Amino acid sequence: MVEKLQNLLNKAYAPYSNFRVACILEMNDGKEICGVNVENASFGGTICAERNAITTAITSGYKKGDFKTINIMVDSNKISTCCFICRQVISEFCSNEVIINCFNNVGDKQVFTVKELCVYPFNEEDLK
Repeated sequence: MVEKLQNLLNKAYAPYSNFRVACILEMNDGKEICGVNVENASFGGTICAERNAITTAITSGYKKGDFKTINIMVDSNKISTCCFICRQVISEFCSNEVIINCFNNVGDKQVFTVKELCVYPFNEEDLK
């Protein structure tokens, strides 16, 4: 997985922050779906690698609960976790037990569950 993520980092478009991120989702059926961050001069138009991969999965026909593992790599020697917008999207489509592997650019890893990273998610129950 580390080599796949390192190769995928090269596809990220981050000319403003130079902070490249790659994400590979492992689906319950064994398929892998990739995403990278794609920045925009209008920073609000930027999409994170995690949301890029998740929306690609949904576009490909996957549904809530079809996600097995989320693998994220940042182009840094420091391991980073998902931003809070991505955490919200992750909590929408993934069960609390889904594993999130966070890597730095040399393959060092921290492992979390969705429940650990998304402690107080906003969900459908909040809309009632």
